[in-house]
Amino acid sequence: MQISGKTKVCGIIGDPIEHTLSPVIHNAGFSHLKLDFVYVPFTVKAHDLKEAMNAFNGLGIHGLNVTMPHKTAVLDFLTETDPPARSLGAVNTILNHDGKSVGFNTDGVGAINALRAGGVDLKGKKLLLLGAGGAARAIAFCAAQEVEKITILNRTADKAEKLAKDLQMRFGSRIKADSLLPSAISRELKDADLLVNATSMGMHPCAGRSPVDAKLLRSDLCVMDIVYDPVETKLVSDAKSAGANVLNGLEMLVNQAAVSFEIWTNQRAPITIMKEAALRKLDPKRCIL
Repeated sequence: MQISGKTKVCGIIGDPIEHTLSPVIHNAGFSHLKLDFVYVPFTVKAHDLKEAMNAFNGLGIHGLNVTMPHKTAVLDFLTETDPPARSLGAVNTILNHDGKSVGFNTDGVGAINALRAGGVDLKGKKLLLLGAGGAARAIAFCAAQEVEKITILNRTADKAEKLAKDLQMRFGSRIKADSLLPSAISRELKDADLLVNATSMGMHPCAGRSPVDAKLLRSDLCVMDIVYDPVETKLVSDAKSAGANVLNGLEMLVNQAAVSFEIWTNQRAPITIMKEAALRKLDPKRCIL
């Protein structure tokens, strides 16, 4: 990679940012397509967000990804926000377009694209969604446009109910919420077609744990876990053992990155190359998919 005054700079802002896979994923894509782009991480504290966004405009940085804790706060510093991101109240991708900072949210569409790539038809299906945070919200808003029913379970029931009400205002009464309890998971999973874990359960330091009893998983179920480190969480392992159609968290991560990539470059993202790079970073002994 040769960097010059013509190189377009993209990056990610957040805190903490040290363990992000985004530079590996995007730089692999830029290199494969021989694009004069480079992607770098920027640690930005919450109290420095305004100055960071001024720098984004002033330095002519071409594009940014936005991660915690800035996805909502960054809205105050954008020139424009596309309708889906505005509805979600959160942005994870910014494009510098003719001096205007335009915000997008690729989390939900990335998850839906990953499901489609995995052969999942969402039409007429029931989705059981675990979690009600930012990623869950983005997934729910995109999925609600296609699935028949959504049940949201969250450790804090009030948060799940608020998300359900937001969705009901847009999509009707086919969305409901409850507490994330074993009894609720067992009840709702009986007729669910798709299970998505959008909680942190299974991520370090909770690796080796699953939010779902393995006995409840079935071969006619599709299971997606958005946790990507480790790539094979206990939920993913249990679902594979049950014969379910399984998608790990790397699928969503790479697919949402691909949407950002295409916003910045107007080029089709080389998803396989980007995924290989992420897998090699997570497991240096791995050579190919």
